[in-house]
Order: sequence, then structure tokens, then C-alpha cells
Amino acid sequence: MTARPPASGPDPKQPAEAAAKKAAPARKTAAGKTTAKKTTKKTVTKRTVTGKTAADKQPAVKKTAAGRATADEPAVKKAAAKKATARKATVKKTAATRTTAEKAATKKPPAIKSPAAKAAAEKAAPKKAAPKKAAMKKAAVKKTAPTQTFPSPAPAVAVAVADRERLLAGTHHDPHSVLGAHPVPGGIAVRAFRPYALGVAVHAGDLQVELEHDGEGFFSGLLPLGEVPEYRLEVAYEGTVQVTEDAYRFLPALGELDLHLIGEGRHEELWRALGAHPTTHQGAAGTRFSVWAPDARGVRVAGGFNFWDGTAYPMRSLGGTGVWELFVPGVGEGELYKFEITRPDGSKTLRADPLARRTEVPPATSSIVHASHYEWGDEEWLGRRAQRPAHEAPFSVYEVHLPSWRPGLTYRQLADQLPAYVKDLGFTHVELMPVAEHPFGGSWGYQVTGFYAPTARLGTPDDFKYLVDALHRAGIGVIMDWVPAHFPRDEWALAEFDGRPLYEHSDPLRAAHPDWGTLEFDFGRREVRNFLVANALYWCEEFHIDGLRVDAVASMLYLDYSREPGQWTPNEHGGRENLDAVAFLQEMNATVYRRVPGVVTVAEESTAWDGVTRATHHRGPSGFGGLGFGLKWNMGWMHDSLQYMSHEPVHRAYHHGEMTFSMVYAYSENYVLPISHDEVVHGKGSLVSKMPGDWWQQRANLRAYLAFMWSHPGKQLLFMGQEFAQGAEWSETRGPDWWLLDPSYGAAADHRGVLDLVRDLNSVYRATPALWARDVHPDGFEWIAGDAADDNVVAFLRRDADGGPLLAVSHFSPVVRQDYRLGVPGDVPAWREVLNTDAACYGGGDVVHPDPVKPEPQGWHGRPASIRLTLPPLATVWLRPA
Repeated sequence: MTARPPASGPDPKQPAEAAAKKAAPARKTAAGKTTAKKTTKKTVTKRTVTGKTAADKQPAVKKTAAGRATADEPAVKKAAAKKATARKATVKKTAATRTTAEKAATKKPPAIKSPAAKAAAEKAAPKKAAPKKAAMKKAAVKKTAPTQTFPSPAPAVAVAVADRERLLAGTHHDPHSVLGAHPVPGGIAVRAFRPYALGVAVHAGDLQVELEHDGEGFFSGLLPLGEVPEYRLEVAYEGTVQVTEDAYRFLPALGELDLHLIGEGRHEELWRALGAHPTTHQGAAGTRFSVWAPDARGVRVAGGFNFWDGTAYPMRSLGGTGVWELFVPGVGEGELYKFEITRPDGSKTLRADPLARRTEVPPATSSIVHASHYEWGDEEWLGRRAQRPAHEAPFSVYEVHLPSWRPGLTYRQLADQLPAYVKDLGFTHVELMPVAEHPFGGSWGYQVTGFYAPTARLGTPDDFKYLVDALHRAGIGVIMDWVPAHFPRDEWALAEFDGRPLYEHSDPLRAAHPDWGTLEFDFGRREVRNFLVANALYWCEEFHIDGLRVDAVASMLYLDYSREPGQWTPNEHGGRENLDAVAFLQEMNATVYRRVPGVVTVAEESTAWDGVTRATHHRGPSGFGGLGFGLKWNMGWMHDSLQYMSHEPVHRAYHHGEMTFSMVYAYSENYVLPISHDEVVHGKGSLVSKMPGDWWQQRANLRAYLAFMWSHPGKQLLFMGQEFAQGAEWSETRGPDWWLLDPSYGAAADHRGVLDLVRDLNSVYRATPALWARDVHPDGFEWIAGDAADDNVVAFLRRDADGGPLLAVSHFSPVVRQDYRLGVPGDVPAWREVLNTDAACYGGGDVVHPDPVKPEPQGWHGRPASIRLTLPPLATVWLRPA
């Protein structure tokens, strides 16, 4: 990066330039030496570079390689009292080297900053810069001479009054048409807008010309050239000189195809087009800033690189797409920035970048220029993850809230512990509660402001990639909670982003989410759909995420969700379905499955919507195509089964249907059985605390329930802490109670017993295709005893693709039942117990079956043969053919 001014401030004054010392172009002799015309007139005339004005000119400023002022001849002595005395000299000066007497003689007006810009700068500027700004302001005021009238360059060169006003007000839609270098009659006009600068000079090859200060931070001059050259600006500030590229000499850095796709709402790699991108453009290194703000009157970039004063950095509007763009040379990775937007009413707002790929650590809200340098090592994982669809593969998920799993650990520190822990327990996947940036930790990440940035609380985006990579190398898939339903109202984020509803619906009744005080996305606007569809792809492609669990799908699908009559408007067919949301979900799923093979999408959908996991091109009885998800959370199973388990065993006979009803609809969708974070917070208690009875019975109930869950058709999800029977409900500030597993704790064995059971459940599960291969096919399940309500017994067979069976028997009564007869297929000569939750190693009473169990030829439960088992109390037993 080039050097920067030491400080900025609300309204520092500029020392005036010398009106009597206007530079004329340097003329070269045949020998290559610079000569200057002589000044013979009594009054100082306006400087030109064409040589056609009838006045002798002062020679143009010439710089040495070191950037200091030099002279080709001895310095000119001070003029005599008579103004007619001609001066003959070749003088070389910059604004930074002028004497106090010369500055006092010029008395040009100081730079003027608009009040709105001053207020924005004062509000957004980091506090640490304030003393520096104050010092600069004080120094500038001391050295500024009183304002006086002075000659200006020709109108063809100077910035027109109307353009000046719009640039100062932050409402210019095309600053590149005014600033920078442009052909005009007589040469190339160069115009610069540099508030607080003492002087600006142009370097174009061997040609060096000092620009006139036209007041209010505007500088202009004429180069005696026939075409626009490559050039740089030398800008003198109080105490420093900055040599830099001119941001307004560059063509747009966004291509026509990008703009066309954005306008169509079909840019599937939107993150590569919008946002902040360090790049090399037309031979210069810098950062391309671009943002979608169609209702803005003007957009400027403010950041650490310009001391949070965007006045000199107006962006240009790229046609009717609503996209604003500016390439800023010299700005690189790690710079803080925001967009200063002038709303339709003329007010200004400072906004974080909606497509920022990195942010400050909350509660700070700035976006950060970012480029990834991470090198992945998970090629083997990616190569095999698409070999088998998720619904036909083992799929047991450990749900994690990263900030609280081990409080205080960063992404990289978590990578040293989480993969090993999950692999030891045998889970196939982790599901991460939202990692996208969010301002309030108490929302657990479900109120997102930075949809394209992993939360900075735990590290950088590359650090998060390191964690995902570590999980993949351990053989563990990564699912991420994704929240496209709504967003918070923070004034620096998406809400009324450019002064009017943009990402939210224009109808306030449609925009306001009734439950969470947030705003719902306008799924009917193509650019908003594009923002979200591209965001889903971004996490899958850039971060190698293996699955997206889509939050709050039900609230998206229904117009009357949590709304009373009169608070919602029916769709075009008179129905309650949100047709825009349906179209968005279908587009998102179809696009993700097309572009990223092996990825699975999971819907958190709590209603009976038809076809959540049906293909988008297949229409169901309702007339809608499927939503296209791969899996859906079975919220009904969760509520019913937990309700059953909460009853005392003596009452369970009257609620037996709560454990069996799920099989009525088990194959209507591809289901996940979730025991998620939602079930262990807000006074609901932990999973073990939901169980009735004393401590022994609670643990026994929990063990029996987990084994029932792992054997039921569907995939499994268990929230952290429940794998070792944590007694307290979860808190995002505390996380799991790991101390319960400390050997020095008296009851540690009880908790380790449950942990060992979960490990063995996953081990047997993964080795037994009957438990997962036919999860979505009715021929993979057979009831043995579904109506044994008085005995509190549930028994069924699971079968793999070849018909190989597993017999699962759950007994939810606290008594031992001897010689309990169960019907079995007649072609299995013997059964072997492969898991028993009452085993002593898990903390049970050790009522087990160490020897094979042989069938008897007595028919039972509609089967040709039967076996007699001793059913342990509050236990689940799995048996396979011996």
C-alpha cells in the first residue's frame, strides 16, 4: 500500500495555494533540459499548459526521484516593491515545500466538507483516530489563510458546479465521468477530489504537472497530450506526501456477463461479483468494491484507509442493475470498510457489506477486505461423499454450538479436539448451529447479519476452513444450520439497506416476522432470491460444507404463520401458501444438488406440508412440485416420543400410541429423528431430566429411549451434552458440563455409562445396514409387537436391502419380564444379542443374554416361530441372526 495521510477529521482546513505561483508546463530543449517562459506581465494570469494564453507563465513544478522540490537555476529572490518587476527563474515546489510567506500570499479557500459527511465521519471513525484528527485540524486551521477570490481553470477543465455539489453531497451516480483524466479541447483534463489535500500533482511518464486547487477539495489541470496517459497522483497532506494511482482512471472491474446475471437474478457465484475483492486491475493492485443498492442516490466507500470519510471515494452506478462499483488502488487485505449510502430522502446511512466475507469481532460491525489463502487437504473425502445418497447411508449427527462446546476455543483449537471426540463416539456427521456472523450471541446464530462471513468470534474464514478440513480428514461430514427465513433489524445491516425495503418485503405485514421481531426476506424479488441461493452455494463450494439444515421452513411456507386473520393477505389463488417462498426453496435445492454432488439439504419443517423431500419436478396431490430437500426433521416423532417417555411407566399403557403413531407416516418423507438444542433449553430441561423416576430409572429410561431412537426408521440427531446424560439444560454461555465425566466426580461412572452406550449404538448402527439402508422404504420395517400397550413393549424388525433382519425390542416398564414370547421369521436358526442397554457396563442391572437364543416352532405375532426373552427393566435389546 502507498503511504496515507496521518489523520483525518470532521472539517480540517487546507492551507491555500499561491494564486500568483501557478505552474506552466515544462518545455524541453533539444538537449532534454527543462526551460521556462519569462513572466513580463504586472498581474498574475491563469496557468495553462497549451501555451496559447497571452501571459508569461511560471514554470511547472518538477520533482526529483526522491519527491523533493528542486530548481534548475538558482532560487529566485523575493520580488521588489513594484509588481511589474519580471521574474526569471525555473522554480520547483510542491504544496508541502512552500514557504509560509508564499502560502499567506495565495489565500485560497480551504476545503469544505458537507455536514452530512462530517456527521458520518464523526460517527464511524474509530476513536483511536480522534486525537490525530484533532491535531491535524488544529494545524490546518493555524496555517490556512483567509478565503479570497482567485482565478479558476477553464470550464472545460474544472469540475462543473452541479457536479461539485453532487459529489460533495454524495449523490453522484457517475463520478468517473467527472473525475480522472478526460480528453478536452487543447489536451487532457485531469480532475481530482481530495479533501484535506494541500496540493495535487500529476505524474505521466516524464511529464509532471501541478493541478490547480479549485476550492472545496477539487483540483484540476490540463495535460498537453493527445490521449489519456497512464498516470499517478502525488497528493500532499499536512506532514506527508502520498503517491498513488487515481481510483477514477480505471474502467469498471465488473464484466457485462456479471451484470447481466445479477440483473436476471441468476448469478450463482454472486460472492465473486459483489463485495470487496483484492485484485490487480489494469496493472494496479487494489480492491474492487461493489454493492447492490438500487434505490440509493449515491454510494461511497468509507474505511480505515480513508479515516472513515468516504467523501473522496464515490462509487459509480452500473446501469439499471442497481450495482455500484469502485476499484480503489492501494487497498489490500485486512482493511476495514463500510458503504456510505445516500438514501432517496437525502439522509445518509453507513452499512456493512451484505456480501462481506469477513467481519470484525462483535460488537464491532465493520466489514473486512478478505482473500482466502487456505489449501485444502480433504480431496479423498470429497471424492467419496457422493457415492451414496444420504437417505440410503448411515447418518447419525452430533449437533454442536461451536462457541460453547468448549468455551474459549478458536476454530483451530476446536479442530484439535472436536474431530477426535466425534470420531471416537462414532457419529457420521456434525451439525453446526449457525456459524454465519450475528451480532447477538444469545440468538445462537439464528439472527444473521453477515450471511457470507463465518463469525469472527472464533477466528478468520480460513480458520473455519481448517476446522471443516480437520473434520473431513477424520471421516466426519459437516452440516451447517442455514437461516434464509429472516434477518434482524440492525440499522447497520440489511434492514432498509438503501433507504427503502430492499431485502425485506415492501408490505410491512409481509416483512415483519411475528415471532422474533425480525424481518422476512422478500422471496418474490429475483435479486433477493439470488442473494440467498448463491449464499447456499457459497458455503458448500467455498467451505466444503456437506449439508445445509434450513431453519424455520414452516414460517416461510405459510402466509398466515403466527398471524391472526386480517394480518395476512392470501396468495393469487386465495390460499395461505407463500408461493414466492416455495419457488425460492425449489430453486435453492435444485441448484445446490446440481452444482455440488454429495451435499444434502435438510428441512426443519414442523407441519404436514406435502412433498418436502419430493423432487421439485414431481407434483403431489396438492398440485405443488416437491420442495426438493434431501431430508426433513421429524418433529412429530420427537414430540410424541418425548411425551410418552415423560409419563410414569404405570401410565404409559394409556399413551402407547405416542410411540407407534410415527410409523403411520414414516415413509411420507425422508426423515431425521432430532433431539436438538430446542428440546433442552428455555425451561424444558435436559434429556435425562425429562425422564421420570429416581436417578437410576432416569438413566435407564434415557438409555432405552436412545436405543429405540437409533433403531427407528430415520436418521438420528443428538445435541451435545445429551450423550453423557447432562443433568442441566444447555446454556450458550456455559456449554456442556464436562466435569460430570471427571473420574474424581463420584457419579462420573453413571455419565460415562451413557457415553459408552452412545458410542456402541453408533458402532453397531454403522455396521448393520438393516438400520439405515432402507430407512425410506416400507419393506425395511416389520411390526412384531406394536400393540403390547399393557406390557409397555414395542418390538419390530428392520431389514437391509438383501432382507437381512435386526430385531429391536424396547421395554418401557421398570420390571423384569421373564420368558416374554415374540414372533420371529422361521428362516433364522438363532439370534444373538448385539446390544442391551441394561448391561452393567452402561450402568444397568445386567439382565442380558450372553448365549444365542433359538426359536421355537410355536407361531406367535403372526410369525411361524417365536423366541422367549427375559426383558430387562426400562431397556432396549437388539438381536441379529447368530
